[in-house]
Amino acid sequence: MKHKTTVALTLALALWQTRSSGQEPTLPEIEVRPPATDQAPATDTADNVSPLSGQDSPTTGIDPTSPPSAGPQNAAFPSLSEQLFGGTMSNPTGLNSVFRGETDLFETPRLGTIVDRDELDRRQASTVYRALQNEVGVMLQQTGNGQLSPFIRGLTGQQILILVDGIRMNTSILRPGPNQYAATIDPGSIDRIEVIRGAESALWGSDAIGGVINVVTRSADPLRGDYASPSFSQFYSTAEASSYTRTGFSGWYGATGFTGGVSYLDVGRLDRGGDLGRQPGTDYQQFAGDLKLQRMLTENHLLTVAMQHFEQEDLKRSDRFLPFVLGPASDGTVPTQRPTVFDPQQRDLLYGRLEGLLPEDAVLADMYSVTLSGMRTKEASVVDRYSGNDPAAVVTRREIGEFDDWGWGTTLSFVKDMNDYGKLTYGTDYYSESIDAERVQIDNPDTPGATSTVTDPQYPNDSEADRVGVYASWNVALTGRLDATTSLRYENLNVSATPNFDTLGPTYFERSYQDWIASVGLGYKLTDDVRLVGGYYEGFRAPTIDDLTANKTFLQNNQSTPLVGNLDVEPEHSKTYEVGLKFNDDRLRLQLTEFWTDFDSFINRETIGGSRFLTNQEAYINGTELAGEYVINRNLALYGNFYYTYGTVTTNDDPISRIPPMQGILGLRLTEPCHRSYIDVYTWMVDRADRYSESNLSDVRFIAGGTPGYATLNVRMGRTFGTDNQHQVSLSLENITDKYYRVLGSGVDGAGFNAVFGYQYAL
Repeated sequence: MKHKTTVALTLALALWQTRSSGQEPTLPEIEVRPPATDQAPATDTADNVSPLSGQDSPTTGIDPTSPPSAGPQNAAFPSLSEQLFGGTMSNPTGLNSVFRGETDLFETPRLGTIVDRDELDRRQASTVYRALQNEVGVMLQQTGNGQLSPFIRGLTGQQILILVDGIRMNTSILRPGPNQYAATIDPGSIDRIEVIRGAESALWGSDAIGGVINVVTRSADPLRGDYASPSFSQFYSTAEASSYTRTGFSGWYGATGFTGGVSYLDVGRLDRGGDLGRQPGTDYQQFAGDLKLQRMLTENHLLTVAMQHFEQEDLKRSDRFLPFVLGPASDGTVPTQRPTVFDPQQRDLLYGRLEGLLPEDAVLADMYSVTLSGMRTKEASVVDRYSGNDPAAVVTRREIGEFDDWGWGTTLSFVKDMNDYGKLTYGTDYYSESIDAERVQIDNPDTPGATSTVTDPQYPNDSEADRVGVYASWNVALTGRLDATTSLRYENLNVSATPNFDTLGPTYFERSYQDWIASVGLGYKLTDDVRLVGGYYEGFRAPTIDDLTANKTFLQNNQSTPLVGNLDVEPEHSKTYEVGLKFNDDRLRLQLTEFWTDFDSFINRETIGGSRFLTNQEAYINGTELAGEYVINRNLALYGNFYYTYGTVTTNDDPISRIPPMQGILGLRLTEPCHRSYIDVYTWMVDRADRYSESNLSDVRFIAGGTPGYATLNVRMGRTFGTDNQHQVSLSLENITDKYYRVLGSGVDGAGFNAVFGYQYAL
């Protein structure tokens, strides 16, 4: 398939490969890609070619100096094989990738997947939820429609690090439980999503305990020569009565590239499974725009300037609109309605990046990347409170709040090839942020003459936080079959604010947290097709502004419980041990992993004497992950994934909240490469979940007695047409049996029968 890597990586790797071959470093010759062939395959024998990758060696990346081949094999849809090991993608890694170095998924000891642009199109990704749905080891929770909190290895929120183009999206105001901010990315701007399961704190610092998700945005493609390419996407979903529209553009002229687009998403109320009708509080609107400019300053240096704006309006917290049809909270209580609306939910990102190659005689590095970024996270909310359980009753109190988190950061990364001594990647990163916050309270707002009163905001108005880290990662071949990757990082974080605790009053504090974090990963080559992997990975997360100061009363799901501040809480520390197997030949590709994570300092809320305290506890998580694909013949493949996770807070013998139930998918995909057509039939199977933690029992998002298991039947199909296959139509039929279901801990019920129609145009 034609995968477009970032311009910087493509050019830099090409130059570096030329240099290492002893030639004079020059820009790669620009060749225009030929159109995809309309000729049928000359042979139907799967033994002659690799239908998974379209190359003699499925683990070898394309030389970025050459255009991708449009051979007769089924390279247009390598599907899961490409997600597992990179397939035909030309090493989709680099200093700003999730790996912070040059590697591929088969050779690295880490376990993960890569969702490329073609796969996003097949998923008809009108939201990030659809973009990540059914990835192995990833559960997607939504407290409200349009919100998203990914779970990886049983962890979420502050324990999962999300990056955009290698820049931290996590801030000090992420909540400890599920939060909605992972949804604030326009899926139409995405080129690929890199997912690594397991702790990566040694590379990325605080928060990267359960895993790392790096969203890489689109870039112009210099290998096409001078070109200008408009694009258009349109998706319509019947279950949500939603319409997603994006108009984009991309081009390259001389030494300059540009890409960008604007999009609009209008979502109606969600039609749930089981003939339950449309769920209140699930409609919203969304706007987004992005622009990226790239300029080759010299033959060895590339400058990138990018900006992104994303905004959601009238975004409801769905679990606070009417009790769910399957009953009240798990402890039997019927919650008082507290409708909550976010308007706007906004994220902005602006960054400049300079990267390229250093002179051949440079001692400290061969390649570098320097990034300066600015980010803004804005959230405004309106919360209405009623005197009883009837949402039609008079509003007795209205709270109108807003916070603005402004931050900036800089990242420096370098790589040095030391020949027989391996490859060293190292660098530093710094992020700083400050919060402006306010909130007013209006009693009996519908009464004439009602006045507002200033009250404590969600976060103290003087909150500040900064973090700095220094890291190094060394990859070296120990023997002809055994290689090792070891990483080491020093991290320092500072937070300060003046919270107004009920028991303490206004209290100014300053806290600093430091730690050394290490990891060691090993890979052993049994054969060309089989690798054993394993490792030891430390995780680290420092307490945030949200941990230490958020509100002075715990108001989760209408339970008013005093929250006693503990400013002496310690950072989270974890140790993850994992072993795995990777199998990769022409017919079968497989990842199998077993992992164990021990927390000797797990930040958790504990109720003591009617008050909730922030405390450090001990916990552990164990799990199994499996993903694979078997090619039956050149056009037909069987694929699937499975994962199981078990977690317990051993300090009080209580299950870790929201541990995903056992689940997986099983599917059969038929493809025809000439018109890039496909038919994909799959089922998503999820086990019953009734192992609730104590904090889940009063939460209406957890169905009383246990969240039922379910299985959905789904079909996807699509094809391209036109002289250059520039038109693409697609259709998905999801949850064909109209099964009622709810993802564990979500405030949004699962969609019933859903037909999604798609049309895309790209010149």
